[in-house]
Amino acid sequence: MMPIERDFTSDDFRLISGRMTINALKQTKSHTSRAPVLPPLEGVDQGPGIVIARERECPADHVIDWHTHQRAQLLYAVSGVMRVTTENGVWVVPPQRAVWIPPGIEHHVKAQGTPLSLRSLYIDVSKRPDLPGECCVVTVSPLLRELVLAAMSISADPPPDSSDGRLIAVLLDQIEVLPMTSLHLPMIKDKRLRALADELMENPGDPRTLDEWSSHVGASERTLARIFIKETGMTFGHWRQQVRLLDALARLARGDSVTEVTYDSGYASQSAFISMFKKALGKTPKKYFDQN
Repeated sequence: MMPIERDFTSDDFRLISGRMTINALKQTKSHTSRAPVLPPLEGVDQGPGIVIARERECPADHVIDWHTHQRAQLLYAVSGVMRVTTENGVWVVPPQRAVWIPPGIEHHVKAQGTPLSLRSLYIDVSKRPDLPGECCVVTVSPLLRELVLAAMSISADPPPDSSDGRLIAVLLDQIEVLPMTSLHLPMIKDKRLRALADELMENPGDPRTLDEWSSHVGASERTLARIFIKETGMTFGHWRQQVRLLDALARLARGDSVTEVTYDSGYASQSAFISMFKKALGKTPKKYFDQN
């Protein structure tokens, strides 16, 4: 069987590990990635309205180049799975989820194996200070989805008492209370954990225990366990499960079978993998991707 290419690379993980600057990451990507690069949209920071709405199509495996906004961005994929990268981490965003990106955060976006149909809201947070202050993946309710789609056709700065103005007010109220989901990997700084993490990102199914890793990276099991908790807020087992989940999302979205993903992820059975997936995302892989 031919080896299955992975969307995450060790370079991606060194970013998550917290020691790669944006400039270094750009240089590395220019040499290692063959993904076609698209320019970011222009004019998204100009305009009097509190919300500027834009839509965009992104072909499979294309990258929207590094950029920042003066406004915050709610980036929602009507279809497709995207990977959003910043200096502080990587977020995998499946359908019916969105990523919130605060102002001034440099980032790029990749279509993970399938085309992306994107809808973005660029928001002046100075007028809504209760909106999130950090990058996060959020769940998009059916109501919010319809509000985002409707926002694509509203006027630029509607009067507050108009129908478009009331739509924007409800939309912003919904964004303030969005439920967050844990579809990113926390930053790791310790160099011993980075060595471990690089290898796990290359092979999420690696079955080695933390005790077995301890001799490989030159620190005791107890020390590694303590550092994991301190730096990520997760146990080693939880963190590794997160690696497997994000890798599985990207692969299932591009059409790899549940059977392939199950065993490449280190699970002994499909039922164990499906149970993990359902616990994390609320649905089995089939129902999740059928719905989306």
